[in-house]
Amino acid sequence: MAPGARARARARQARRRRRWILFGSLAVVVALLLPMGTSYVTALTESGSTESPFQRTVQWVRSHGGNGLVNTVERWYYTTIAAPKKGGRPDKLEAIGVRDQATPRQTTATTAPLRALSTPPPTTPVPTPAPVPESGEGVWVPSGRLVDGQPAIYTTWVRPDSVRTSYIVTLMWMDPKLLKFTYVPGTKQPGGGPNPWGSMIPVEERGSLVAAFNSGFQMVHARGGANVAGEEVVPMRDGAATLVVKSDGSADVGMWGRDFQMSPDIAAARQNLELLLDNYQLNPELRENDTSAFGATVGNNVYVWRSGICVLPSGGLVYAAGPAQSVLSLAKTLQAVGCVRGMELDINHDWTTAYLFSSPDPNLPQNVVGEKLHPDMSRDGTRYLEPGVVDFFALFADPTYPTPTTTTTTTTTAPPSKRGR
Repeated sequence: MAPGARARARARQARRRRRWILFGSLAVVVALLLPMGTSYVTALTESGSTESPFQRTVQWVRSHGGNGLVNTVERWYYTTIAAPKKGGRPDKLEAIGVRDQATPRQTTATTAPLRALSTPPPTTPVPTPAPVPESGEGVWVPSGRLVDGQPAIYTTWVRPDSVRTSYIVTLMWMDPKLLKFTYVPGTKQPGGGPNPWGSMIPVEERGSLVAAFNSGFQMVHARGGANVAGEEVVPMRDGAATLVVKSDGSADVGMWGRDFQMSPDIAAARQNLELLLDNYQLNPELRENDTSAFGATVGNNVYVWRSGICVLPSGGLVYAAGPAQSVLSLAKTLQAVGCVRGMELDINHDWTTAYLFSSPDPNLPQNVVGEKLHPDMSRDGTRYLEPGVVDFFALFADPTYPTPTTTTTTTTTAPPSKRGR
């Protein structure tokens, strides 16, 4: 086993031990709530969901008035036994690279011969906050399945800050002209409303599947709402940070009520807290040790797994995820990418997951394999291929083609001759 692989294996074992300590602490909380034990057992044994007992326990305690207790336990856990170390260097990383060719979802005889439109890919390296850059750090690499022969995803990585230099944040750039975004509700989140896919990516859609990533907080903590297929499942809030999916399949990040409002152009929308980044500037309420503006987390002074998404001036979107981040360091990473507006998505190791998909057998494109965007993400690549309690976003090969130019030839008719009369 290579040194990097051994180090990752040791880290996984340590995380498992720490998780069981956290699980045991939460079990004590559950024991204090025994009058509601039947509800807990039902949640723990409910079928049709891939979440672990630990994940179900956390969700159940939060949803039964124990959010403050969970936050206290998590704060102790992440500031003591699971506190990220300072200094060091990351393990050697291998770029995911380009895989196979995805099957476009929409191809017609009139569009097939045309070259698909694409958004200019990122070329400027992302600056690292670390004192000394590592080889390949911040350099964008084409990754994932090709769409119409072109890369639709680029990935790179940077360190989260100048202190925790052995950790990395992975970045995924997504082309909204080659890819189409789809918002997929979970069995529990956002709760109610249309759910035609049964909280997973159907087999018949997987031939065009390119990537997928997590959504935001539980709705009770997101300080916002959700719209699914034009139906307001949870009331939308003006001023909230919002990831919208438009009717043409493109996506955008902004403030609801200012940048977006409900219209036929919006197919889905998911809100989560307030914008971290607006007009290229950090939210002035962000503080490394302040929980007043973004307090629906385990604490901004706690360095945990976090994820976010932002939009570039070109219209391209960037998803970011990794460990050892404060909400402020996440916002600074989105700013370093060059984004105009950005927002936080979900946090903590069990919920922060993203994958690039490929098909090993070209004759069976629907038999996809998911590869983690970050090597230390906790869930394997089947997470969004099976029903889950939380919502997520999936990206499919559905390229935008230019409108064919029709050349019209005008025939000039000569005036009738007067000869012969």
